[in-house]
Amino acid sequence: MNQKDHQVLPFERMDLKILQSLRRIIRAVDQHSKRLSNEVSLTSPQLVCLLAIEELQPVGQKALSEKVYLSPSTLVGILDRLQAKGLITRERSSTDRRAQVLQLSTHGQETIKRAPSPLQDKLATALQGLSELEQSTISLSLERIVELMEAGDIDASPLLETGGLSN
Repeated sequence: MNQKDHQVLPFERMDLKILQSLRRIIRAVDQHSKRLSNEVSLTSPQLVCLLAIEELQPVGQKALSEKVYLSPSTLVGILDRLQAKGLITRERSSTDRRAQVLQLSTHGQETIKRAPSPLQDKLATALQGLSELEQSTISLSLERIVELMEAGDIDASPLLETGGLSN
């Protein structure tokens, strides 16, 4: 970094610097989502849902919705597309006929094995090179930004589905 990058900005202009950083993050997420779509025909939210289903299966829609921070209505559309692609199965719960139980299909398991990380490769590699303390600091800082934006209960899908990707 050069000396210009370390200049102290007046407090009023720190908002601009934060906004610019957020825009760069959004752009990187968008580019990675397009790469996912090209490589495995999945959007970032679809891959995140598949990975969560793999981790929690069998899992209900409510638990999945909470795990991936997507509203139930957004999740239904994603699950419809995943089922149409043959990546998941939905079955009625034996204990509650109103509820559905989600599991990965064999095709879904194979897709996860060949799918890149839902996190941008450069970032994933760089994070692995950081100490646990640095990783925790970054994670806590991002969580704090969400809190400050009062976005804790906001559906994350618009950020993850930028750029009008096809199903």
